[in-house]
Amino acid sequence: MRVIGVVGLPGSGKGEFSRIAQELDIPVVVMGDSIREYVRSSGKSLSDLSMGEASAQLRQEMGRDAIAQLTIPRVEACRADVAVIDGIRSDAEVALFRDHFSDFFLVGVACPSAVRLERIFGRGREDDVTSAEELKSRDERECGWGLEAALAMADVTVSNEGSMEAYETAVRSLLRECLERVA
Repeated sequence: MRVIGVVGLPGSGKGEFSRIAQELDIPVVVMGDSIREYVRSSGKSLSDLSMGEASAQLRQEMGRDAIAQLTIPRVEACRADVAVIDGIRSDAEVALFRDHFSDFFLVGVACPSAVRLERIFGRGREDDVTSAEELKSRDERECGWGLEAALAMADVTVSNEGSMEAYETAVRSLLRECLERVA
């Protein structure tokens, strides 16, 4: 099984990467879904704050790779030749995935803050930030988990600062190459 991990700051285009993968019939496991389940099971409403608190709590209880630990069984359940993991947030998660999956490939998504903020405002997720200050705070929180170190570990980085068409073309090309390697 080839596992493609996707890492990037909030609003950088990880979700679009996953959407394109799904269009190519590649299963996608979103790491944030484990956190969303945890928040809902605790009776809290989904918000950036509740998601951040839950993430911090899980990492404190289980270690820096906690969300990766919760994600591995979901990836294995896909039983596909290629799968995507959306939402890696730390170097510890990358290390666990590289140890666990013999064919792990990490893609970094780079996108400027102003573009990310505009896209976040346009997508309307209930756990999204609502201001530039909140985005800065979320970036700092996630970088504190090791996100910058995880980005530095990427096997390849895709730029998402131009048009959506250019990004989609780059992602489709990368994913098709990954599919050809396992065929």
